[in-house]
Amino acid sequence: MELSELWFLLIAILFIGFFFLEGFDFGVGMSTRLIARNQIERTVMVNTIGPFWDANEVWLLTGGGAIFAAFPNWYATMFSGYYLPLLAVLLCLIGRGVSFEFRRKVDNPRWTNTWDWVIFFGSLLPPFLLGVLFTSMLRGMPIQADMNMNAGFTDFINIYSLWGGLTVTLLCFLHGLNFLALKTVGDIRQRAAALAKKVVLAVLGALVIFVVLSWGMTDIFKVRPVMESVLVVLIVLAYVLSYFFINKKREGLAFTMSGLGLAFTVSAIFAGLFPRVMISSINKAFDLTVYNASSGLYSLKIMTIVALTILPFVLGYTIWSYYIFRKRVTDKEQLTY
Repeated sequence: MELSELWFLLIAILFIGFFFLEGFDFGVGMSTRLIARNQIERTVMVNTIGPFWDANEVWLLTGGGAIFAAFPNWYATMFSGYYLPLLAVLLCLIGRGVSFEFRRKVDNPRWTNTWDWVIFFGSLLPPFLLGVLFTSMLRGMPIQADMNMNAGFTDFINIYSLWGGLTVTLLCFLHGLNFLALKTVGDIRQRAAALAKKVVLAVLGALVIFVVLSWGMTDIFKVRPVMESVLVVLIVLAYVLSYFFINKKREGLAFTMSGLGLAFTVSAIFAGLFPRVMISSINKAFDLTVYNASSGLYSLKIMTIVALTILPFVLGYTIWSYYIFRKRVTDKEQLTY
């Protein structure tokens, strides 16, 4: 395996980690306006992700940094071509992070309610926009021979990318509901589990439509027919098992399955891209690949050494933090975060 291929794999793992971890943060943020009945319940929900949300966002930042260092041509094309949606994602994440802090520092109910709405939209829009981004990349964008992308409105917004954004949003919402069922008690736990039973059915329906659209509007099933088919089976199986465990009140296993469903979905996107990193809708000769978009060999070697040295500490800290804050959250801790 060449180092450029290894770094494509590592970047895929970073985004898988981001959606697995930050996915339930987004879902909890959406749930604060959909199942919470009062301010105390919203606070309890926010407290379930209080120790984790900022560390979970680091996976996205690290993924973007890895693209910049390992694949500068990919970074330049994607971050310039997708400037507005990526800026919107950044603003949403900033607003959401600020709201987590400000909502507990104000005594005015109107301002608290305002910050709660910012949390809701700051959790709803990023998964939708990232879903639009990745699915439009799968469909192909107008990338020219000089690696510049000059996209119009319909290149970004079309039936395939919109459905991809909706599907990713539903996956995160379900993941968040399962996390709430796992981390709360009483009415919140029951309402989260009851809604999760309904949402998982919507997820399965959305995934079926997305697979059909991917078959007809992309080449991922032609490029990787066996791998994509296996991943589709694993995705469907994960959500069927999630539904089964929700009904059995096995919240931990239901949460694990919805997380694996997200992980397999992101894996299917990156598997469909490889060895390309961005697909040109103008000419296949203009595709950006792991070979023509990568940094030099020396840079990749240094990055690999640094990454392999630091990664065990990062994973160790992440596992330790989840272990320390493994207990369920009640309204007794409503002022903690």
